[in-house]
Amino acid sequence: MSAVNVNGQSVPLDDDPRTTLLDLVRDHAGLTGTKKGCDHGQCGACTVLLDGRRVNACLILAIQCEGHEITTIEGLGNEKQLHPMQQAFLEHDGFQCGYCTPGQICSAVALLEEIRRGEPSDVTGPGQVTLSREEIKERMSGNLCRCGAYDHITEAVLAVSDKNASGQGRAER
Repeated sequence: MSAVNVNGQSVPLDDDPRTTLLDLVRDHAGLTGTKKGCDHGQCGACTVLLDGRRVNACLILAIQCEGHEITTIEGLGNEKQLHPMQQAFLEHDGFQCGYCTPGQICSAVALLEEIRRGEPSDVTGPGQVTLSREEIKERMSGNLCRCGAYDHITEAVLAVSDKNASGQGRAER
């Protein structure tokens, strides 16, 4: 039987080829941290990492993920050892109601990897990519927060970037 690797665990695919990655994660793996928001790829609440890159789980069929590593919010850290981005969201009040938070955190983790790899955005374009508030806002624009915690989310991303900085991709404030 075919399966998808979710947070290091094998999750069997069901017989319905229309099952989305979001439904596999929530309904088959029982990992309810990833949220179903709009179910149209517009809000980012369902953001997970597919081989380290962020994707909207509601737009991808589970069968397409066979042979790939899926990381959800539950796979980033745990109660005893939070991922640095989870810790930063707590320290900087990067959430209010919390519904969008799992997707925001997964997206923020991927954002820092994009910066590390030097991937351009509409803000920086090709060349040296520098993390700035504008860069964070651009790269996080696919993740909506109905409560408007964007400034706190930006502070959390900057805080993790500052902790991880080794001269390259250092945040500009």
